[in-house]
Amino acid sequence: MDNNNQGRVKRVLISEDDIRNAVQSAGEQLAQIYEGKPVLLVSVLKGAFIFLGDLCRCMNIPCRIDFMEAKSYLGNSTESCGQVEITMDLKHDISKYHVIIVEDIIDTGRTLSQVIKILKERNPLSLRIITLLDKPARRTVKLEADVSLFTIPDYFVVGYGLDYNGYHRNLPYIAEFEE
Repeated sequence: MDNNNQGRVKRVLISEDDIRNAVQSAGEQLAQIYEGKPVLLVSVLKGAFIFLGDLCRCMNIPCRIDFMEAKSYLGNSTESCGQVEITMDLKHDISKYHVIIVEDIIDTGRTLSQVIKILKERNPLSLRIITLLDKPARRTVKLEADVSLFTIPDYFVVGYGLDYNGYHRNLPYIAEFEE
């Protein structure tokens, strides 16, 4: 592993226990809201895959899962390039489902805004957004999640699915990262 591309974890911002408790609570609430309804959880890859896995296990209702990949960061940059590219699309016809977008972090909001626009055009029964992290200081578009587990300051963070240049997704906590 190339240590020059790794950077370093400065400090833990959100502990593994705090994440687990928040995800459990959110999963239980979503299960109550959508009990008896057709639910499709949509993970925006790659950062949200761990959150999605934990969240769906906390929902004691039947639900389907699908994946979408949207890219707005180039290479080892910590800044969004402003261009959103859908690199993998859903396999399901979402018009038969209550869609819950499971997002890792809402930063500028540009990527998620584009994803929302695409999904709304496909006429889901309803569309809701749950995000693990919200970073409102960086928002450049008008966008709010329906459920936000944690609000963080303007730090670049890694862990629990979030990465820097492909590394650190496996950390069980959210940490501030320094290039």
